[in-house]
Amino acid sequence: MNTENPERQPPGGQPFAVKDCALATLATGRKARLLQSLRTELAQVESASIYHHFWGGLLEPRFEVREYNNDFAAWARHGLHDPVLAERLALLDPNRYADLEALRQDLLDLIDARLDEAEHLMWAPASEQFELLRSQIVVFDTGARLDAPEGLPAAVRLLSPGSLFYHFVDARRRNPDGGDDFSDWLTIFGERHAPLREGLADVDPFFGSLRDLQARLTALFDDYFQPEANR
Repeated sequence: MNTENPERQPPGGQPFAVKDCALATLATGRKARLLQSLRTELAQVESASIYHHFWGGLLEPRFEVREYNNDFAAWARHGLHDPVLAERLALLDPNRYADLEALRQDLLDLIDARLDEAEHLMWAPASEQFELLRSQIVVFDTGARLDAPEGLPAAVRLLSPGSLFYHFVDARRRNPDGGDDFSDWLTIFGERHAPLREGLADVDPFFGSLRDLQARLTALFDDYFQPEANR
């Protein structure tokens, strides 16, 4: 990475500007202790809250592996003590949805189906309240620049969790084509790196930690740029 002269333009395109980020958690004022109440709040809450409860946990410091990849599944298991609903909610992968509204609808459908199956959940209070939160992303420029795609393997090894989240997770929400920032940058080099962009599109960051994601991206870039060295 070029950190001495961030404004220098490499031949053929702009340098990749490495950003970092943090998530500021904000209250929405919406809370629920009954599953039916959660269903009502979910139907009305801003989509940023749904995003937070699926993705926000990736940036939370923790020493153990997350039991559930979204907060709704975790609450169904530990608040409602309903492993059936928890398992169904845990299977939801936000990457498979065109937008958060489609994900919201599947959340509502799963809750509706469970309420039809288990009538007692209509009135049985959870042992802990679910508070709907939302995130505001705070982004800052690290000053580091990557001049050429060949530097990606070394660069990704050094990225912080916040940089990985910003460039690979949040980017898929920000970019019009739903792609990550690495893929977006590679397009300025034409079709030369089309196979690498396809490989990046196949990486799902949801099931696993950011460190898992870092290892997968590093392996992908190593295999692409240094295939002989990895044999």
